Amino acid sequence: MHTLKLVIMAAATVAVIVLLSASASYGTGTDFHCLRAIKDSLEDPHGMLSSWNFANKTEGSICYFAGIDCWHPDESRVLHIGLADMGLKGQFPRGVENCTSLTGLDLSNNELTGPIPSDIDALVSYLTRLDLSYNNFGGEITPNLANCSFLSELLLDHNLFQGQIPPQLHKLRRLMVFDVGSNSLSGPVPEYENVNFTADSYRDNPGLCGGPLVSCPRRGFYFGMNPFSHESHGINFGAAIVGFVIFYWLVVLFFFFIW
Repeated sequence: MHTLKLVIMAAATVAVIVLLSASASYGTGTDFHCLRAIKDSLEDPHGMLSSWNFANKTEGSICYFAGIDCWHPDESRVLHIGLADMGLKGQFPRGVENCTSLTGLDLSNNELTGPIPSDIDALVSYLTRLDLSYNNFGGEITPNLANCSFLSELLLDHNLFQGQIPPQLHKLRRLMVFDVGSNSLSGPVPEYENVNFTADSYRDNPGLCGGPLVSCPRRGFYFGMNPFSHESHGINFGAAIVGFVIFYWLVVLFFFFIW
């Protein structure tokens, strides 16, 4: 299984490289603007991005910025942005959309907040690895992540995400590493076609069920509603009252006809 994961992840990376190589004619000036937009959108209290000096516009100069990997050191085409453990603050940096060759984004272990942008699939179309773990991202996980079809690693653990894990994520056929542990998620986990994730991928989310976790309540019992919603809880309580009343009158009628 481990070998299969490595093969699939390698195949995803090669596919992205081929696609991006075919589009090499896109101007690398967009990558320059990409990084400047990212820096402008984030608070950097510890000066970790001080090496991001945009006064030097020489081709390849941005490849020597902290946390930046390029396709080639003399060509300003950003391949990977790794800004982990930098104490950065702010929201998801939308400027990444101008890094058109980006395949990896690591924003883990910072103090970032807010939701994952609903148009994430338009911002980072070719990502194979997205790591947003150990931040304060919140809200619901956008189902449009399912359109980032090259993803082989998706790490969203240790955040403040709520609601259900989008069932659409089962469409990520290349996904081999997945972690949403330590959030406030609820409901059934997606059913993946090519891989079975262990319970550790969903740890510390007491409201989750299905897959490697405890079985989910049958939806029919909840009249087709989400059993984890506030509305369904109200209906369940009402159903219990109706059931008790019916039972009471059945007992009364039973003793009435016997006596």
